[in-house]
Amino acid sequence: MDPMRHLKISILVLFFLVSIGTAGYMGLEGWRVLDALYMTVITLGTVGFREVHELSDAGKIFTIFLIIIGVSVLGYLVGSLAQIMFEGQFQRIIGRKKVEKMVEALKDHYIICGFGRMGSLICKELAAKPLPFLVVEKNVEIIDKLKEEGYLFLHGDATDDETLLKAGIRKAKGLISVVTSDTENVYITLTARGLNPDFYILARSGEEGSEIKLKRAGANKVVSPYLIGGSRMAQAILRPNVVDFIEIATGREHLELQMEEITIPEHSAFIGENLVSSGFRKETGVIIIGIKKAVGKMVFNPSSHAKLEASDTLIVLGEPAAIQKVEELISCAACADAIIKKHRGEPHHHE
Repeated sequence: MDPMRHLKISILVLFFLVSIGTAGYMGLEGWRVLDALYMTVITLGTVGFREVHELSDAGKIFTIFLIIIGVSVLGYLVGSLAQIMFEGQFQRIIGRKKVEKMVEALKDHYIICGFGRMGSLICKELAAKPLPFLVVEKNVEIIDKLKEEGYLFLHGDATDDETLLKAGIRKAKGLISVVTSDTENVYITLTARGLNPDFYILARSGEEGSEIKLKRAGANKVVSPYLIGGSRMAQAILRPNVVDFIEIATGREHLELQMEEITIPEHSAFIGENLVSSGFRKETGVIIIGIKKAVGKMVFNPSSHAKLEASDTLIVLGEPAAIQKVEELISCAACADAIIKKHRGEPHHHE
């Protein structure tokens, strides 16, 4: 049992004994409340003070039992306090409270259920972005690894409503379920979808047929590591140069070329413009290799006259600095207006 729970139980029992002792002396001896309470406290404390008033035989027997029980409870209480002091429980409690406050402050974060090989890789990618995330893990041995990595985590079972609520599921942007058991992934998906009907759920599928069950449970996307791994290995034989290019473009460790997705905000000045008038290519040097339309349609290799709409997602390829410049242009209203006027051939003023 948790030492803190030991301590809480001991204190509750002690208060109960004080109440029983006070009531007992009042009933058996007819004493007033203060005298009865004082007698109870000095009896439980075994301090050796004389009785407040002379005791009857019934009072003496009651005092004997009160001393026996009181000494046991006080010993239990002192033991709990000693355990907390010597095992560093205070530091753990303070650390736990700090983590709870950090979890409560999370918003638009991702909840990662399971910190196995896949979970640890996902955490590294999200931390490198960086994106806010929280790991939910029930294995005590793995908790030590999470502490070493410095990731924000919650010790608990992700299939329980209470655990996901503590993880801030109603404020989260998405959930990634990558525990080893397909059955648990289904339960986690069902629980998560019930608590938050609107956010994104990505689930891992191991066995054949689990993908359908996970999608029925509410997963937006299901990934099978075995299918992806087998396909990637086959492509490495059939199209090695294509695979090398994709690894360079999507790998975090490659800094010379990256592929990224950038969403057009709803009130952006680029809405209604085409790829030419937006000036993305000329100003930054990136290549727009695709546009994911807000309705869900993917446009590959869009033409220069493809129109940009609110909530469109641009799939861009280029150097990290160039991609960052595109993100800055899209987020800066004044910059966007200047670029559009420039590529339309209109005069502009830009501070």
